[in-house]
Amino acid sequence: MAKFARKGSGEVPAMNTSSMSDIIFMFLFFFMVISNMREATVMVQQKLPQASEIQKLAQKSLVSYIYIGSPTQDNQKRYGTSTRIQLNDQIADLADIAAFVEAERAARDEADRALLTTSLKCDKEVKMGDVTDIKQELRKSGALRIMYAASKRASNSY
Repeated sequence: MAKFARKGSGEVPAMNTSSMSDIIFMFLFFFMVISNMREATVMVQQKLPQASEIQKLAQKSLVSYIYIGSPTQDNQKRYGTSTRIQLNDQIADLADIAAFVEAERAARDEADRALLTTSLKCDKEVKMGDVTDIKQELRKSGALRIMYAASKRASNSY
């Protein structure tokens, strides 16, 4: 019988890491593309009212936000101190709400347009008359799913 000799010491060869950087950069690029880096920069004051019964939304991607409040300290020179409406990243008027709703609908798929919800993020100090005017404009443009944003009230404070 022939005798077979083993060659080498039987060590595990070193792992080839030359393509590791390519894989890491591919993952980094993938997550940068699919992630949403920021939402709108809020230019109005946001002290949300407190509520005892709050429900979280299932699909936040189907929500468009309207911010209502007094301009922040940085923006008071430009916009004054009265109540302002912010649509996305710009201060707007009541007349701009219909165009905003139409643009939000156009940005969504056909199947999701019926599920589009408008969230009103109102400051505590905003008068209800201003909110009613905004709701009337939303009603005229066909945005009937409206939600008020609020923070959760502490359980022992009434």
